[in-house]
Amino acid sequence: MELKEFDYELPKELIAQEPLGKRDRSRLMVLDRETHSITEKTFRDITGHIAPGDCLVLNDTKVLPVRLFGKRKTGAKVEIFLLDTKGEKLRALVRPSKRIKQNEEIELESGIKAVVHGEADVGRFVSFDSDIEEVLDSGHIPLPPYITRKDSLRDREDYQTVYASKEGATASPTAGLHFTGEILEELASKGVSIVHVTLHTSYGTFSPVKARNVEDHRMHSEYFEIGDDAAETVNRTKSDGGRVFAVGTTSTRVLESASSSGEGVRPEKGATNLFIYPGYEFKIVDGLITNFHLPESTLLMLVSAFAGKDFVLEAYSRAVESKFRFFSYGDAMLII
Repeated sequence: MELKEFDYELPKELIAQEPLGKRDRSRLMVLDRETHSITEKTFRDITGHIAPGDCLVLNDTKVLPVRLFGKRKTGAKVEIFLLDTKGEKLRALVRPSKRIKQNEEIELESGIKAVVHGEADVGRFVSFDSDIEEVLDSGHIPLPPYITRKDSLRDREDYQTVYASKEGATASPTAGLHFTGEILEELASKGVSIVHVTLHTSYGTFSPVKARNVEDHRMHSEYFEIGDDAAETVNRTKSDGGRVFAVGTTSTRVLESASSSGEGVRPEKGATNLFIYPGYEFKIVDGLITNFHLPESTLLMLVSAFAGKDFVLEAYSRAVESKFRFFSYGDAMLII
């Protein structure tokens, strides 16, 4: 399978630069795999597609303000994007990396001093003369590069899900951005089980695929966990004939990483580098709520594995024609 098979044309004006005023006012494209039908609705309509006895799985990771700006002694600007937040020396993407010498000192906007060390497996190692909490206090929310404006204070709330609780992500699980407390309460009141899992979305999820053949790509590992209660609820839903809806590709990867063939999911915590692309056989997930993803991305490949590549690209073509909003702050897709 070649990477170019997952390419598509997208006008730049369809890349959402701002969130909507209200989360649940986004549009929703519904793909029915059985009837091969595509319908256009609003996100509030999603409650009509999830039935009593079903289970909704949310990723409760919380995005950290890991994007830091500073300057060299020459006055030249530097950006430090932290990939880790624990330890004395942290991995980070540093720009412009090649110009910065080993052990060079950078002064951050806050006045905190950072030292850039040698190369890591990804990026460079950095250290600070203050603790990480102080460093992050002056950090910026790490909006993805296709959002070309500067981040604002509003993004600290808008780029988090309403149920975010466990700090550790450097990118938002954006499928969950559409949910409001009211929608979750409505689903719970009609008998839908709602459980939380954690996957700290990081650079690995969005790392570009460079291999010509999809099968040659290797995912970076990301921390995940699924607790006893969540695993028990998911397994009970499956055994009782209900459907498991994963909110986002991250929740999907948690469920499938913790799955045992024919035995449901098991409580687990650790690292996963599970790469899901067409040909993968899903063991747990019955429905998927997701956003519209970048061309040639591992996220688009996962969605294509779930709904079929041709069907998904057909839906993307229709989304372009209907002027849906794409990527992190864009509109949503439901696949049943």
